Amino acid sequence: MAQSVLHTAASRGVADHGWLKSYQTFSFSGYFNPERMRFGALRVLNDDIVAGSKGFGDHPHDNMEIISIPLSGELKHQDSMGNAAVIREGEIQVMSAGTGIYHTEYNNLPQEPACFLQIWLFPNQRNVTPRYHQLSYKELAVPNQWQQLLSPNPNDEGVWIYQDAWFNKGVFDAGTTTSYTLKKPGNGVYVFVIDGEVEVNNQPLHARDGLGIWDTDAITVNISSKADILLMEVPMTL
Repeated sequence: MAQSVLHTAASRGVADHGWLKSYQTFSFSGYFNPERMRFGALRVLNDDIVAGSKGFGDHPHDNMEIISIPLSGELKHQDSMGNAAVIREGEIQVMSAGTGIYHTEYNNLPQEPACFLQIWLFPNQRNVTPRYHQLSYKELAVPNQWQQLLSPNPNDEGVWIYQDAWFNKGVFDAGTTTSYTLKKPGNGVYVFVIDGEVEVNNQPLHARDGLGIWDTDAITVNISSKADILLMEVPMTL
């Protein structure tokens, strides 16, 4: 029988640094909740708003798969691998930190806030050579269909990471019913509603709510009002 855990938007940790407002689904930095450490391999899901021209100075990561999905605005990225890029809404960025990287991330616009999802997954291989990948998916999006953004396979649609995880995103009209079948036995799926109202396996969800489901092969999603949804299928054991 399917099991689930609900994380409402209002139950998340909040950090307000003036230039940064961060809503944290799982324990992160100053927010600690022993019951909210991770969902399987999904370790961090931060919903960040960065003020104009502000951002994160040079800082290190290692042995983590780090995914950024801008929702509005622009982020300027630089790293110790020599990458320098701007990522925008409709794009996804991934870094396999592996043996270690340093990077900076700043709002590229002086007046407009940048909103993005910062997501960390534990890798299935440690101490790999660090790598960076950025991809635009906006041109391939089809209304009322799931679009794969991430997988473990370099030759599949979207970016890839060192983990048996698949991310799908979709924008659905009110009244639509859709489903998702998990790719790998033993995985779970974390549903994050970016915008709108939905029901997942009869559980109502609103904007920025999250629902983790495991011990199931598939989920059903009923769209109550036009919705933008991110599905993150991840291993439940490390």
